[in-house]
Amino acid sequence: MEHNGLKELRPEWVASLTGGQVHQGTSVAHDLHWDSRQVGPGVAFFALPGAQTHGREFGLQALQAGAAFVVSDLAHPGAVQVTRPERALLAVGRALREQFAGTVLAVGGSSGKTTTKECLAQGLAWPAPEGNLNNAPGLTRFFFHLHQAEGCVVELGIDRLLEMAELTYLARPDMAVLTSLGVEHLEGLGNLENVIREESWLLQVSPIRLASVQAAQLLNLPGLKTYGIGTGDFRAEGVEMRLEATRFRFEGHTVALPYPGVGPVLGALATLAAACLLGKPLPEVIERLAELKLPPGRMQRLRLGAVDFIHDAYNANPLSLLAGMAFLQTLPGRKWLVLGRMAELGQEALKYHLEAARLAADTGSNLVFVGPFAKQQAAEVGGIAVETIEEAAAYLAQVVAPGDLVYLKASRSVGLERLLELWPKEGA
Repeated sequence: MEHNGLKELRPEWVASLTGGQVHQGTSVAHDLHWDSRQVGPGVAFFALPGAQTHGREFGLQALQAGAAFVVSDLAHPGAVQVTRPERALLAVGRALREQFAGTVLAVGGSSGKTTTKECLAQGLAWPAPEGNLNNAPGLTRFFFHLHQAEGCVVELGIDRLLEMAELTYLARPDMAVLTSLGVEHLEGLGNLENVIREESWLLQVSPIRLASVQAAQLLNLPGLKTYGIGTGDFRAEGVEMRLEATRFRFEGHTVALPYPGVGPVLGALATLAAACLLGKPLPEVIERLAELKLPPGRMQRLRLGAVDFIHDAYNANPLSLLAGMAFLQTLPGRKWLVLGRMAELGQEALKYHLEAARLAADTGSNLVFVGPFAKQQAAEVGGIAVETIEEAAAYLAQVVAPGDLVYLKASRSVGLERLLELWPKEGA
């Protein structure tokens, strides 16, 4: 697998795992990818079926770009021909994972996964995929480049039925953390009952099981350890949340985080609980959590001029909204809440958006609703309804005063962070 310090992916090995056939013109790869635009010399291209097109249509383009070989269901020079490329990818991913001797800790749930994954990886000082590479191709590439370590942390994200079974087959977790359970990706998962069944499969297949109290209440699983604020087997006590930081006590220790909000508290708490279950010394973990760095858009505090912003618009579903609103409710001063659309909620989307509006109204904030449900939301609880982010930015620029707080919440597809780019620059 390694030659001169470079990891190798041999076409013959891929074929042996998948019952595939190696055609002439293949060579050894030192990387793999599923996006033909990312393929260059020495990269193996997995031609996977996509929502709009099939990767097989880009196989020859990948070879022209220098691909070492193409895993495809078509027969042509440079191909490792398999019946189903997506199944081949799972087989390769699983075989690569089996070469890792350390502990694999997997994170799943309806919201808070990436925050929790980052807390675990940074708190335990274990490698993890960057960003939210939480599907089969991303995990396969992560395991390919992973060097031996005490452990690693992976995030498993699903948006269709049976996907969790595929991801747990690939990652074979030694320990699992389930962050939360609630409505998410209903266009692919259908309903809450399906979400609970699919997400909780992660716990069923893991020897060591840890879940938030919120998730555990929806499950009946033996041997399940829980974590929560003021409740559960592992508890955060005396939580103090401020705009710039958070503090709480855990088993006699004081824990400080450089982020506001409920999500980072629960992520840190999952990390401390995992450390206890894995027999890791808590002081070192707490020290690393004090330096936590989360990706943009997750309870990210920004100061533009004399106005504080919280950019929490990397993702949104009813559960993550609930956590955001709980935090916002605790903050003093004049607040503005900009609420965009929550994606993939299927036929009941309006119902969930009206519930969100009622939650928003309880925070004591001035409300600005953006997008297709904005008028119905404003009619339900008051506030301003606009169609575009540009309109929201123009309105806020007129009414927001120095010292105010503006909180942004929406699904990533909305692009609500554009409001920050449109905000008037100081002195402009």
